This record gives sequence, structure tokens and C-alpha cells, in this order.
Amino acid sequence: MTHIRAGLAEAPTEVDVLVVGLGITGAGCALDAVSRGLSVLAVDAHDLAFGTSRWSSKLVHGGLRYLANGQVGVAHESAVERGILMEVTAPHLTHALPMLLPLDAGMGRRQAAFLRMGFGAGDALRVAARTPAETLPRPRRVSATESHHLAPVLGTTVRGGILSWDGQLEDDARLVTTVARTAAQLGAEIRTRARAIELHRRRAVLRDETTGETHEIAARAVINAAGVWAGDLVDRIELRPSRGTHLVLRGDALPGLRVALTLPVPGERSRFVNVVPQQDGLVYVGLTDVPVDGPAPDVPEPSEAELDFLVDTTSTALAHPFSREDVAGSYAGLRPLLRAEGRSADLSRRHAVLTSEDGVVTVVGGKLTTYRRMAQDALDAAVTGAGLVARPCTTARLPLTGAASRADLARLAGESVSPRLVRRFGTDAELVLAAARQVSGLPDEELLRPVADGVPATFAELLFGVTHEGAHDVDDLLDRRTRVGLVAEDRAAAEPAARRALVLAQATVR
Repeated sequence: MTHIRAGLAEAPTEVDVLVVGLGITGAGCALDAVSRGLSVLAVDAHDLAFGTSRWSSKLVHGGLRYLANGQVGVAHESAVERGILMEVTAPHLTHALPMLLPLDAGMGRRQAAFLRMGFGAGDALRVAARTPAETLPRPRRVSATESHHLAPVLGTTVRGGILSWDGQLEDDARLVTTVARTAAQLGAEIRTRARAIELHRRRAVLRDETTGETHEIAARAVINAAGVWAGDLVDRIELRPSRGTHLVLRGDALPGLRVALTLPVPGERSRFVNVVPQQDGLVYVGLTDVPVDGPAPDVPEPSEAELDFLVDTTSTALAHPFSREDVAGSYAGLRPLLRAEGRSADLSRRHAVLTSEDGVVTVVGGKLTTYRRMAQDALDAAVTGAGLVARPCTTARLPLTGAASRADLARLAGESVSPRLVRRFGTDAELVLAAARQVSGLPDEELLRPVADGVPATFAELLFGVTHEGAHDVDDLLDRRTRVGLVAEDRAAAEPAARRALVLAQATVR
């Protein structure tokens, strides 16, 4: 039923391209390779979107921050890739997000003018990337009255604001899963719980984490897309990870918020804290930028200082500050930045494609928004280095599974019994429901009911996660196929439904 499976049973032992790592970059590499007509095995020691890719701000950035730091190339690349995601490859998983930068009475005129100029430059990036204003409207000034209408939580010293627009993802892990599913539908073998032990020019040793058995794979090209763990697999890859932390709030902690907030960090020229409402009723607040030394943990943990920084920075702009008691959850991710001098906040987000003396291609750095370009560059290097015969890259015009025009998606959502499924799966919404009916025999009403009070994920999504998305256990379902696990209380409430879904669906998969 799916090419996404746990372990290496019946996996191919000889392929054109082996990809190690199934975050957004590795999944993108698998899709790029298979769409060029190459045979592909893509593996991860854990699961889809296990590492950095699921810990983002869930935004599709246009590169404004990088422009402010003088990284013009990165900014333009980000704007171009944002447009491709929103217009071509994933309109079903992205939408325009209004973002309000409040102009406080204590903000000097020069700083306000600098910020207005910056947003104007950001809009110029949108125009240069040929993203229409119908998709991302132009920024504009708003009055104090309109600012408080859009964000009633703001303090009384706000004298107006700048309203701009950027892209927002339905969910970062959902994007990874959708890219992996698209690759699998084209013939790529996607295997989780398959750990790379050794990587060489034309072969690799993998360990099946479900059985403990080792397998040798012959591959004409090997791509290391292991993110912050890339240096563990290939010598001379020097990374300087930085940790970005977010708070998770329930919507009632910031009532009436109709837009995201962009709040300047005091004493910083181009650093901001974003307060971003989600369509499931939660609000994410982030993020920090803290250098990290030592081995990268499987699941990074926020520090107390970071949590306090986010609470304090955000609260200074609010009429009624919130406290640590209002924080429903938190998460942290590590950025796989190349080692260089200077603060981690100032390091370039440009990606790098490096080929080892042994011929292994490693892709590191970059950002979620530019994953497609990172994958393209990595495959170009792998194809050239291995002398592979492959078609040119087509991923800039290859819609992901479930994609459709925004008009068609809006019409489908209006006609669907579950607008939530359309939002998360696009035109595959009916497939999700049909697959759930087939494996469970349950009526639609039960399949579409929230799995617990206050938890909007449905039983149909959990079943589909197993049958079509390779979920192997409760953690896969709650922490990655859905994001219920971001709030521990919600995770505990949803766990019985996840266990039931595994029992029902795994019998069908087997």
C-alpha cells in the first residue's frame, strides 16, 4: 500500500542514489532523484521529519531577515522558493500570513523609517521572485486603531504599525511527509528505522533498527542529508549548530489575535520574536538563536533562559503580559550551520554542497523554505560526480501530491465533509477518508470526530498515517504525522486513539 516503511525488509540492495536523512532536505533529494528517472533508496535512523525539520516556526520565509544582514543571494533564493511552494508545488499546505509590526511610542523615528524601508525591500524581493500580490499582498501602514483591531492584546502605547505578508505552512512535518509520499508514489523506496553505519563512494552499510540486522547497499551515488548529524557520517564536515526555541500557547492566552506579531528584540537591529497563530487554535512564539556545543541530541531541549527570554520579550508589547504558567508547551530545534566566526545569529543561512574525498555528497546549511533548491544542487553534484545518466531537475514545476490551485482548493473545502482534511491533504482528502473507511469499517462521523476533547486531529488521519505515511508507532503518529505531541496534555489525551489506529491499520499494512 505504500513505499514508506520501517526497517529494511525487502529493501533494494542496489540503487542509483542512496539518500541518508529524511528531514525536508533528504526527502527533497529523494523526490528530485526519482523525478529524474533514477532509482532511489532514502533512509532515516528514526522517522520522517524526526530532526530539525519539525522544529521550525512553520513559516515559508521570503528572506527579509537575510536581506537586512546583507545576504542578498540567500534572500532572493528564499523569495523565489517561497513563490514556488505557494504557487506551484504546495498551495494546499501554504497560505498567506498577515504579520503586524507594532510601532511603539518609544520607537525612534529613524528606527521606524529603517523598518518601513526594510519591508519595502522585502516586497521588492516578492516582485523580483514574480510572486503576485494576489498571493502575498503588499505591505502597508496601519493606524493605532487598526493595529488594536487586528491584535487587541497590544499595549496602549502602540501608535500604528506595518502590516506585511509572508507564507505560512500548515505544518513543517506535514510538508516533509508530503514530499516523501510524492517521492514514494514516483517509485522511491523510503525507509525509516534504517541507520547509516558507514558511507562510501559507491556503497553503504545500514542497520535495520527494527531487527538489528546490517545490510550492505550498493549505490552509484550517496547523498548525506543528515542535518546536524552529517558530520558523524562524513569526515571534515564542521558544523556549528544553533538552537532555536519556541513556546506553544493556547489561543485563549492571547485572545482576539487576528494576525501574527513581529516584535523587535530590544537592542537588536534585525532580530525579532514572532507570535504566530495556528489554524488549530494554538499560538507559537519564537525564536531564539543560541550556539550549541557538543554532540547533537536526538531531541533538543529548550533552556530555562530561552523560555524566559521569549516570555519577557513578547510580554513587553502586550497590554496584559502572559507568564510561564500560560505556556502549554515548548520545543527546540538545531540549525545545521557551517562553522564560521561570529555569532550564530549572523551566520549565513546559505546551503553548501560538499563532496568528500571518498565521493560522498553532503548537503548542509540552508533553511526549510529553500529545501527544493538544496536538493537540486545536491543531485546535480551527485549526478556529475557519479557519471549518472539522468533527466534535468523538474521539481520547480512538479506539484506535490494533493496540490491544486487555490480556487480549486477553496471549492473542495466548501464541498468537503472535512475542511480540515482538505487543509492538510489537499485533493487527497477523500483518499484519506476512503483509506480509513477501508481499514476500519467505521462510519465517517466517527472517523472525522476529534480524537479527544480539545484535540482537532481526527481518527482518519491517524489511520492514514499508518497505511500511507509509514507511521510505525504512537510517537510517529502524535509527534510527526500530527503535531498533537507539542502539548503534553493533548498527547496524553490522544494516545488511546493512536494505539487503536495502529492495531487496526498495521494488520492491513502487513
